[in-house]
Amino acid sequence: MTARGLRIAGFGFRSEATLESLAQALDQLIDQYGAIDKLAAAHSMLPLVEELGRLRNIEVITVADAELPTVTTLTHSAQSLQARGTGSVSEAVALLAAGTGQRC
Repeated sequence: MTARGLRIAGFGFRSEATLESLAQALDQLIDQYGAIDKLAAAHSMLPLVEELGRLRNIEVITVADAELPTVTTLTHSAQSLQARGTGSVSEAVALLAAGTGQRC
């Protein structure tokens, strides 16, 4: 997600996710898209993403879980829709963190 010249990586994951798995995902994003300026996560997923942000010295933006269903995403996961009310938690988080009018 690019917002006003910033690259924001939104995270959505299962409760079994590890810090290592998030770090690997971030590394893949950096390899593919270049430097990431900020991380974003729903409040319920915040502790793990905050830890990643501290380790990588990247600011973390918090998004309210209740806002997730308000975002229409390009990606559609039946599991995400059932669990969080949106087609993609990571995409919804990135869009919400980026602000109005932004796109993935």
